[in-house]
Amino acid sequence: MSAKQGKTRKLITAAVFAALILVTTLIKIPVPSMTEGYVNLGDCFVLLAGLLLGPLWGGLAAAVGSALTDLILGYPIYAPATFLIKWLMALTAFYLCRLLSKAKTPLALNSVISAVAGEAVMIGGYFLYELPLYGAAAVASIFGNTVQAVFGAAAAVVLYVIIRSNKQLRNLTGGFYDSKK
Repeated sequence: MSAKQGKTRKLITAAVFAALILVTTLIKIPVPSMTEGYVNLGDCFVLLAGLLLGPLWGGLAAAVGSALTDLILGYPIYAPATFLIKWLMALTAFYLCRLLSKAKTPLALNSVISAVAGEAVMIGGYFLYELPLYGAAAVASIFGNTVQAVFGAAAAVVLYVIIRSNKQLRNLTGGFYDSKK
């Protein structure tokens, strides 16, 4: 594959992930115990984008897909923060995963730690963004974001371990940052 074909493949894969993030964030999964009443799979694909595509392409896919969702849903005030928070979430998961891989951490543990760290960035990022907007009331969003984080991280860990354990799936996702190569 030529360098130009490689860049084109990365761009297309990142665009597919951005679309997956957008669509899966729009699909609401009801959770009766939550105030807002739903979670989504968007964070799952934000984490997977970072883990599978790396800091540039995965981060961009996470940021663009998530920020576009805010615009579509009528929350433009959140779009800039979402862009930054989701990019940082993907970067955190990617870099921690790389670090743990070099330390020979088992894949399942590596992915759990990386996903939890990425989700911690999301919870903290939205809290810090909402604090000047809503004051102390920003604390209320921590619970809902934590439920969303647990759901997104759990789904991402399962899918990441499946993808990394299967050569055909690794190749399908581009294998851009595949330590098994």
